[in-house]
Amino acid sequence: MRHAIQGYEKAGAAGIQLEDQEVPKKCGHTPGRRVISAADMVKKIEVAAETRTSRDFIIIARTDARSSLGLDEALRRAEAYLKAGADVLFIESPESEAELRTISSAFDVPLVANMVDGGKTPIYAPKELEAMGFRIALFPVTGLLAASAALTQAYAALKGGGAKPPLMPFADFTTMIGFPDVYDFERRHADKD
Repeated sequence: MRHAIQGYEKAGAAGIQLEDQEVPKKCGHTPGRRVISAADMVKKIEVAAETRTSRDFIIIARTDARSSLGLDEALRRAEAYLKAGADVLFIESPESEAELRTISSAFDVPLVANMVDGGKTPIYAPKELEAMGFRIALFPVTGLLAASAALTQAYAALKGGGAKPPLMPFADFTTMIGFPDVYDFERRHADKD
């Protein structure tokens, strides 16, 4: 942990998220997740907090204890992680609005809400989460699921011989991915033979 913190800080990272999930790591909204002991996680956080050279390097402590050990244990762990030196708390996969509100009322530090479409936690808009007391909202698969749906629709239409689905204009796409900069670079540095 000491080496990792030194390396991340030296590389200019703004912080690190430490988790109490056992290896191999699993998605926080899938079954079969197990956690290490709270004492082992506390030690990881203590070492991270002791090692960082700047308080600007943020330590996010995530617990996956909610699913396997219950909300009370997740809250107990989060409190221990906060005392060990964490700056931000992330209690993964609460299963209701009531649980989200219980988490937000238990702590007066920045909190993370993970909005996994189709996962265990009900989905709320960022403003709703902010009103509940969450400072950070993650939407980790929203774009991926939207892109997957669009690709499925597009290829199904091609396979079935139907109408083409809505497409982004190719010129807009090339602009979005930076081709104008590439073209400009090529013009300025191309051989003029």
